[in-house]
Amino acid sequence: MAAAAAAVSAPTVVVKNKGLLTAAIMVAVIMQVLDTTIANVALPHMRASLGASQDEINWVLTSYIVAAAIATPLTGWFSDRFGRRNLLLAAVVGFTAASLLCGIATNLAQMVAFRVIQGVCGAMLVPLAQATMMDINPREQLGQAMAIFGAGIMFGPIIGPTLGGWLTETFNWRAVFLVNLPVGIVAFFMLAALMPNTVIKIRKFDFFGFGMLALAVASLQMLLDRGQGVGWFDSTEIWLYLLLAISGLWVFIVHCLTAENPFMDMGMFKDRNLVTGLVLIFITGITLFSGLALLPPMLQNLMGFPVIETGLLMGPRGIGTMVSMIVVGRLVSKYDPRLLVVGGTLLMGYSLYMMTEFDIVMGSGPILISGFLQGIGMGFVFVPLNSLAFATINAKYRVDATAMFSLIRNVGQGVGISVVTTILAQMQVVNYGELAERITLDSGPLRDFAAAYGGFANVVGTIHGMITQQAAMLAFLDDFHLMMILTFVSLPIVFLLRRPKAAKPMTAEERAHAMGE
Repeated sequence: MAAAAAAVSAPTVVVKNKGLLTAAIMVAVIMQVLDTTIANVALPHMRASLGASQDEINWVLTSYIVAAAIATPLTGWFSDRFGRRNLLLAAVVGFTAASLLCGIATNLAQMVAFRVIQGVCGAMLVPLAQATMMDINPREQLGQAMAIFGAGIMFGPIIGPTLGGWLTETFNWRAVFLVNLPVGIVAFFMLAALMPNTVIKIRKFDFFGFGMLALAVASLQMLLDRGQGVGWFDSTEIWLYLLLAISGLWVFIVHCLTAENPFMDMGMFKDRNLVTGLVLIFITGITLFSGLALLPPMLQNLMGFPVIETGLLMGPRGIGTMVSMIVVGRLVSKYDPRLLVVGGTLLMGYSLYMMTEFDIVMGSGPILISGFLQGIGMGFVFVPLNSLAFATINAKYRVDATAMFSLIRNVGQGVGISVVTTILAQMQVVNYGELAERITLDSGPLRDFAAAYGGFANVVGTIHGMITQQAAMLAFLDDFHLMMILTFVSLPIVFLLRRPKAAKPMTAEERAHAMGE
């Protein structure tokens, strides 16, 4: 029984300096997740420098997202074929080199090509890092390990826009890419010195299966990215993307269930915790990242805050996340992780309720408080969810499962941003019409306002601007309301997760026996 308990509790890989290796992994992870948002604020400056139109410059983001989506499922196969250490080092080198090339690009074609390389290399960093963290930590320490990992994942999207704005204003847009150079170099040398070797498995590559999955994922990402710009399903292009996504996914699933050596072993989806975790991380991706996408334009365009102050107002969200992840890392091994997820979800839902009551003329207090509470909720959801999703998965599925987890989270992010952007645009029109209907020439306050400025002709533009501003604010509140409902609706799904059985701490003799020493 002792040996069995040790086998459950033992990490897959034993390393001499786990603390330094964890730091090295997190440096690489933060570099990658930071880059997913840091470039957004520099797009207007890139457009002028690269001579691109408004539609063309969006390919700087689209190329990265699509390349990362296609490359993420490849992580498991490449890890088996070349070894996790070699693949992780290659991904860091490739990402860092691509960042340098992006920073010195002279035209749009070069920038898009280098962003594709950056997306492919960056896509593999997060699942490799997460699988390594699970391998080097026994189950009783997995909660704290996922807290550290989650802090890195959350840090990038939160700090990215602020850092990107500061670098762009202080230096130029090229700095948002060149800042990765010292970080990447440090990460490479640390990982080269500390990352252990893993077993290389010869695994036949299923070109057809990968092709179908790549077709489905790329078509979905293009649909989400291009939809708003071309009028969604009024466009033949969007229908084509939808048809390709559905067809590719259907053929991929049938192929994986019937092929002798499929690209992805569907056996991992028999694990209820993994499947439930994928559903929840998809919903979390929608609510979390769409909220981060909405706040900066609302604060800057409607409420008049400058870029730096906007970053400061979003700071408490990051502080709350960091604090809660430190706390929940200790709680997850002592209490039912599902209750922590429920508590975090309720807190996130309440923070979104507070955001539905935002007003253009309010002070910064509600923004700071709701952001801090949402940050705490994020930590209480993300850490236990990561632990629960992989708590019962077979070790042989870890890299494939973490790659799928990252892919689904990113798809949720894309879906969320597309949905809230579409609703924002549509509800602005609806709200403007409803508000304008209530403005009549026989209104007493309106007559007094017009009289004070010399007649109606002098205030038409002002009234139009005020209605437009209020309609836009109401549209943001509509988005917050939708995210609040979606957050609360996800609560019952949490209880489909199984609580893992507690593992007994190992003695030195049991650890040696488990590792075959």
